Amino acid sequence: MSVGQLGNLRVIDLTKVLDPATESRRLKIDRFNTGGPIPDWHTHMDITSHLGTHVECPYHHHNDWSDVEQLPITTFMGRALYVEITHMEPYTHIKRADLDKVLGDRIQDGDIIILDSPNKIPPFTDLTNTDADKRLLICREAAEWFKEKKVKCVGFGDGVSIENNNEDVCAFHDILMEENIVFLEVLKNLDKLTTDTFFMSYSPLPIKGLDSCPVRAYAIEGLAEFSK
Repeated sequence: MSVGQLGNLRVIDLTKVLDPATESRRLKIDRFNTGGPIPDWHTHMDITSHLGTHVECPYHHHNDWSDVEQLPITTFMGRALYVEITHMEPYTHIKRADLDKVLGDRIQDGDIIILDSPNKIPPFTDLTNTDADKRLLICREAAEWFKEKKVKCVGFGDGVSIENNNEDVCAFHDILMEENIVFLEVLKNLDKLTTDTFFMSYSPLPIKGLDSCPVRAYAIEGLAEFSK
């Protein structure tokens, strides 16, 4: 059910499905009936802000930067480019020259960029930083490139790691988040895309003081304004 059709538009759900019985991060739900003659079911949700497919906002890395509610709604939607980097050696850093090669003149101000590679493992698992982890790596140089290009969001498929070491991770977050550039993590079903340019949305709940938020991320293929 990850792909649907709306007239001539193709919709791809890019969200990780969450199961409270198996999820390793904090996720508990308590369903209850409020009572009375009408069945009226409600659910208490006990979750972490970095659960499943989630958007990370600048407040995640600095108390004086924007939280979820302070960012405009347009931060969380727009033209997206999916880039599966195939020319690099496994477990090497994505540098300026690599981004020039795969994005070049295609990139526009305010784009959403989703990075990926063929070397995929599930993120934030016991496989992270083991011999099985061949994902490409982010670094300060890549962050500076994205900052110069004025993107609005950097997302990650299972082929790119943001967990390799504190120096790379901290620099990548701080350089971009200071510019109100958000991150989109744990995207799924990217293999269902039939184009590398599309409209995308990943809107969080506008809760004051929230650093990050689980989202329902999706791509829409076929919107002319966002297809080239």
